[in-house]
Amino acid sequence: MLDKFKFKIWYKLNGQNLSSEKTDCEHYEMKWNYTNNNRLTLSILPKTPIELIRTSLVYDYKYKDSSKVFVNGYQSWSTSREYRKGDMQKGLMGLAKYSPIKKIAALFGDYTFVEYPKRAGVFHSFTYGYVKNGDELYFIGSLTERQGFTIIWYDMNENTLSIDKDVEGVIIENEYALYDIYTAEGGYNEVFDKYFIAMNIKKPKKKFMCGYTSWYNYFGKITEKIILRDLEGMSSLGDKADIFQIDDGYQSAVGDWTIVDKEKFPSGMKYIADKIHSNGYLAGIWLAPFNAQRTSKVANEHVDWLVKDKSGKPALGNFGWGGAYIIDFYNKEAAEYIKSFFHTVVREWGYDMVKLDFLYSECLHPRYNKSRGQIMCEAMDFLRECVGEDKFILGCGVPLGPCFGVVDFCRISCDVDLSFMDKFYIKHANQEIVRTRMAINNTIFRRHLNGRAFVNDPDVFFLRENDLTDKDPLFLKRGRLKFTWEQKKLLAKINNMCGSVLFVSDNIGDFEKEQLDVLKDAFKPTKLQVLDAEYVSEDDIVITYMDNKEMYRLEFNIKDGKSKTVKVK
Repeated sequence: MLDKFKFKIWYKLNGQNLSSEKTDCEHYEMKWNYTNNNRLTLSILPKTPIELIRTSLVYDYKYKDSSKVFVNGYQSWSTSREYRKGDMQKGLMGLAKYSPIKKIAALFGDYTFVEYPKRAGVFHSFTYGYVKNGDELYFIGSLTERQGFTIIWYDMNENTLSIDKDVEGVIIENEYALYDIYTAEGGYNEVFDKYFIAMNIKKPKKKFMCGYTSWYNYFGKITEKIILRDLEGMSSLGDKADIFQIDDGYQSAVGDWTIVDKEKFPSGMKYIADKIHSNGYLAGIWLAPFNAQRTSKVANEHVDWLVKDKSGKPALGNFGWGGAYIIDFYNKEAAEYIKSFFHTVVREWGYDMVKLDFLYSECLHPRYNKSRGQIMCEAMDFLRECVGEDKFILGCGVPLGPCFGVVDFCRISCDVDLSFMDKFYIKHANQEIVRTRMAINNTIFRRHLNGRAFVNDPDVFFLRENDLTDKDPLFLKRGRLKFTWEQKKLLAKINNMCGSVLFVSDNIGDFEKEQLDVLKDAFKPTKLQVLDAEYVSEDDIVITYMDNKEMYRLEFNIKDGKSKTVKVK
């Protein structure tokens, strides 16, 4: 099929926007090669310098009434799932579609360079995707994103399948490799095995990891006393956990990573790492390496290190912490600064794993004659160089394709909320919003990446009591956990079935026996084999799996968490 395409290109010449469906014209010619009936490489040779915007390979594809298509969202937090023809892929919702909220909401996704159709049956997927007919998949995947992000479009109304390249901002004078596309047909696991073999992805160094992270209990209000208390609480697990991670809140400002908040952590972060190691765990720590809080020392003293927007002002990477700018790793001095704080964190302080967050921000603005995809790939290579091959990286808030084979672990869902049920503002948000329902959805439908591209991090689950008490001497005012016990166990089970990075943020020292038993069970690598997962209605999902040669169906409502497990006879 790959060789039967219609070519389209959008580009600029002398400031004029142009488009063409020709494979050879006065401005360019095209060169392509089709091998083994499953791989297409395609380059464009300019006859005069041209500025690329987007290219598209359009195919005829006859969808069946029962066909489903898989959408891999733009980054870790973006909605990813299977859709049917009558479904609609949502972009910005409600008030988020309008300024000034759009200015905030659009930063996190693909909304500034992809137009979401306002009709059912049209979907787009990043890097890879598939059409599912019964048990058989027709798989399409890019073998590299280094020239630009690959966007696969399914139009189930017009019976077309298109493979686009986002190459905005790239000016070419010589041959430019646009596509390296791979296809496969077969069963679910079969096509993903073939794809990652074709990509020559190395296997993750560690297959499974479980333990503690501080964020979802204390958020940024951590202190040395809280961390040491919760570290002591881990002792009730014995050897059932292997990592203890410090999240946001130890630093004086985002961007000033080696300037520790001495009031909160008077003994410093090396002391904490040493304490974690003495308790037998790997030490993990959180950073947003490409972000600089507006009030940070680095942002105020090194404005020249920051990515600029079209007006020449420092560009915002996100609106957290009162707003954060983007550190441009292509700036040599900025790159040296990033290398220096990683050296401190992993070599001097001794942390074994870094959780690297908000990474999408680095590729928000195409620049230096590089596309978004190229920037993201080079940024991930740079981070691996900074951290070293002997340390672990957990990627988060990042387009997934550039992470394949680079990070050890990767978030594949949005953040879970402290409430199982959707909050009122969800209808006025983006597809990356903190939301338990969508975290569960992504965990299930991106399960195929686990152990192939990296090890999947489905975010945390909760087992602590819902009611907080101010009798705790270390009590900090924070949101109340709104989960039933059954909802907590469901989240733990799905995370364990479909992921291999299992985290809680609870003080395990407070657990009763039932909580501890559930945690110990969740902290074991699963022996269950997921055979299939699908939406059977708008809110109901069925996961079919094997357990000790017996087949079961986990049936649950993703809206309220009610579930049951049925043995298949």
